[in-house]
Amino acid sequence: MEKKGPKPKIPIDMKLVLSFFVGFLGCLSIHSQRILLVNGHLHPIVGNEISFSLIEIEDGEIIGIKNALSENYDPTLWDTVIDASGQHIYPGLVAPNSTLGLTEIDAVRASIDFREVGEFNPHVRSQIAFNAESKVLQTVKTNGVLLVQATPRGGIISGTSSVMKSGGWNWEDATLQKDDGIHVHWPATLYGGGWWLDPVERKNQGHYLADVQKLRDFFQLAKGYSENKKRVFDQRLEAMLDCFSGNKRVYFHANDIQQISDVIAFSEAFGLPFPVIVGGEEAYLLGKRLADSKIPVMLNRLHRLPEREEDPTDLPYRLPSMLKEQGVLFCLQNTGDMEAMNARNIPFLAGTAMAYGLTELEALKSITLWPCQIMGIDHRFGSIEVGKSATLIVSKGSILDMKSHQITTIILDGKVESTLNFQEENYLKYQKKYLQKNK
Repeated sequence: MEKKGPKPKIPIDMKLVLSFFVGFLGCLSIHSQRILLVNGHLHPIVGNEISFSLIEIEDGEIIGIKNALSENYDPTLWDTVIDASGQHIYPGLVAPNSTLGLTEIDAVRASIDFREVGEFNPHVRSQIAFNAESKVLQTVKTNGVLLVQATPRGGIISGTSSVMKSGGWNWEDATLQKDDGIHVHWPATLYGGGWWLDPVERKNQGHYLADVQKLRDFFQLAKGYSENKKRVFDQRLEAMLDCFSGNKRVYFHANDIQQISDVIAFSEAFGLPFPVIVGGEEAYLLGKRLADSKIPVMLNRLHRLPEREEDPTDLPYRLPSMLKEQGVLFCLQNTGDMEAMNARNIPFLAGTAMAYGLTELEALKSITLWPCQIMGIDHRFGSIEVGKSATLIVSKGSILDMKSHQITTIILDGKVESTLNFQEENYLKYQKKYLQKNK
C-alpha cells in the first residue's frame, strides 16, 4: 500500500489577500445608502415649513430638500423610499444633561455607571461608560430622542460629558461629540425646605463661602497649569485645559439667584469662553445679566412643583417663555427622579412650555436646535437643512401632544432604525398568544 505523504502547502501571498479585502471594502463604500423621504409635512426648524416635502439623503447627509408637488423624482434611483403622507417630519430630539446610557436600573448599584468617588473629577469621561445597547435607551429612542448628552453625577466637579447617539455597536460608534464639557455642581446656598411631610425650615448654608473658595482654588490651580509651558503632567488638570481655550463648555449646575449671580461673576473672573447654567430655577430673576453675558440655560424639568412655597404653582411651566422674553438662550432637560427612563417625555415638556407661552416653533427649538447650539453641535444637528446629518423622526401627529405623538420612522445619522422596542415586542407577543387562546 502506497504511503501518502503530507499535502504540499500552498504559499499565501499576504499582500494579495490584503489587496483583495481593501478592494472589497472599497466596493462597499462606493455605493452609499440613498434614502428618499416624500410627502411628509416638514418642520425644518430653520426655514419655512413644507406641507408636501421631498428630502434626499445620501451617505448620512441631507443633500436636498424640495417640494414634492413641484418635483418629479424616479424612485428607482433610491435604495429606500419612505412615504410620509399625512405625517410630520422633525429633527431628532435631544436629551441634554442626562444619565441615559449610564444607568439601567437605578435601584441596582451594579447597573449605575455615572458616579465616581472624590470631589474633583474633571478627567472622568462619560463617553467610555456609555452603554449603546441599553434597553432604557432603546425605549427612549423609539419616542424620538436620538441625541443624548451623557452626563456624570456626584462630587463638586463630576466629570466630562459627551454627546452620543441613541444606539450603535458600542460607545465609539455612538459618539457624536466627545468631551463637550465639564460639569461643576455649584455649592448650595440654602438647606431645608421641601413639599414633603414636615419640611425643614430653609436656612442659609453656613459654609457656602468656604465651599466657593475651594472651587475657586481648584480653578486657579487649573488656570496656572494651563499657562505653564513646562508643566508636569497632571491628569485632572489636563482635563481642564480646553475649558480655558474654549474647546470645552463649563456646565455650572446652579438654581437660586445667589448661585447664578456668583457663577456669572466666577465665569468672568476666569475668562471662561462658554459657561452654561444647568437648572436655572431662578434664572428669570437674572435674565438681563444672563442675556448680556451670553450665558445659556438648560432648564430643570417643567413637570414639577416650584421650589418655594410662596411661588405660583405654574411657575415651572412659565419659565421657558419668561426666559425667551428676556432674550436668554435656553433648552429643556429632564434631570430628576428616574430621569433616564423619563427622558421619553421630553417632547411633552416642550408641549407644556407651548401651552404656557412659547410658540410651537419655539417649543420645538427648545428640544432640537437650541440644545445643539448650547452644546456646540448645531453645525451638524438640531435642524433639517442641506449639508446636515440626516437625523430625523416621522410622527403621525404632533410630537408635542401625548395623544397624537406616534413615531413611525427613525433615521439616525442617515440609517433607518427600528421603531420597535422590547416593551412593544412583549406586548405583541402576549397579545398574539392570548388572542389566539380566546378565539
